Parts: sequence; C-alpha cells; structure tokens
Amino acid sequence: MIARLREAFPGVHLRVRLDGGFATPEVLDFLDEQWRLEYVINMASNAVLNRMAEPAMVIARRLSEKSGETEHRYGECRYAAKTWKQKRRVIYKAEVVRHGEREPKDNQRFVVTNMKQGPQWIYEEVYCQRGDIENRIKELHYGLEIGRTSCTDFWANQLRVLMTAASYVLLQELRLNLASTDCARSQVSTLRDRLLKLGAYVVVSVRRIAVHLPQAFPYRDSFNHLALSLGAQSG
Repeated sequence: MIARLREAFPGVHLRVRLDGGFATPEVLDFLDEQWRLEYVINMASNAVLNRMAEPAMVIARRLSEKSGETEHRYGECRYAAKTWKQKRRVIYKAEVVRHGEREPKDNQRFVVTNMKQGPQWIYEEVYCQRGDIENRIKELHYGLEIGRTSCTDFWANQLRVLMTAASYVLLQELRLNLASTDCARSQVSTLRDRLLKLGAYVVVSVRRIAVHLPQAFPYRDSFNHLALSLGAQSG
C-alpha cells in the first residue's frame, strides 16, 4: 500500500496511525526503514512504562484532587521492549479520570513514534485523530449504507460501492463549504436531512434556475451560505 501511495503521490510525506495490535517488532522495523514516513502507534502499558510515567501521574493525581476534575500531563521517554532492536521514542499521557461521584481512576496511555514534535501535540492532534477517521467510516456504513451489496453480480456490487463513495465525497465537499455554520460538523445523514431533503419551488428560465425556499425553513442561513460558496447568486 505504501508503494502504491508513493506512486500515486510522489514526494509526499506519509503518516501512519495504528492500534496497539500493530506495535510488533516486524511492523516497527519496517516503518523505520521507510523514507519520508511518520508513524504513531498505540502501545499496551507494562510495568516499565508505568514506572517511567509515574512522576507525571503523581502530578496529575495532585491536580485532580485539587480541582475535582479529570487532569492529565504528557511526557516522553526512550524505551525498548526485549524484542526490539533499538530504543524508540515513547510518548505517554498520565491521566486521572473522574466521573461524578465515582472513585478517580488512573489512565496511562502510551504511543511509540518517530515524530519530532511535542508530546501533547502528537498525542492530541495526530494520534487522537484516529477517532475522527473511525467516525467517517461509520458515516459510510450508517449514513450512506455502503454495505448494501445485495446484487448477485460482483461488478454490480462494486459499482454500488463506488457510487456510495462518490456520494460521500460530494457530501464531504458540502460540509467543507459549511464552515462557520451550524452544520459545519454535521454527520452526512444530518446534512442530507437538513439541506437535501427539503421542499422548494424551482423556477427554470433561459438564464437561470431559481430555488425558492419555504418561509419556515429552519436551516435557510446554512443553505444560503452553502449555495453562495458553490457559486450561486442571491436575488
């Protein structure tokens, strides 16, 4: 896959984010050998890593006890598992989680990376964005039902998948053009219900196509913003 990406996008820097199940010596050695490639991979905690993160945990516990809220601190260390050929940079999040009246809970998280930026930025802005990608996959499944491949012919099902993916790209473009509106972070199913499934009066003439929206349309401002950003004219 990496080779195909480099062929399609020559000269780009690649970034790999993986679950803890991929933190194996073989995967890490392979990624270290790649040029222009950054990786951030989750790691399971162990006694050695917990000991390295303990000073930050002490601070997080003290801050959480004082504020009564969830608190966390970030740090880093050099670590090598017994099966690794070399030490690698490991970033940790030392966190104390509080939920209402429940007892506070220690929550140490670790990621191994070859990136150079600060620990907090790497964890929050790079690694945690995995969750957003998973949300996009859920949108494809539950918002557009990309899994509806009930045709008996393989190529017919392939076409359905491609059409669904293409419709998602169009909806993503709509969402990008809805920045600074109430729909800026809406799911694709919400965008469809709010901005596409609506009753309107359409007038077609030689020079233009006019769309007249209902007076009671609650998302008129978002619709107008979107239409204007895509090249429509008001009036």
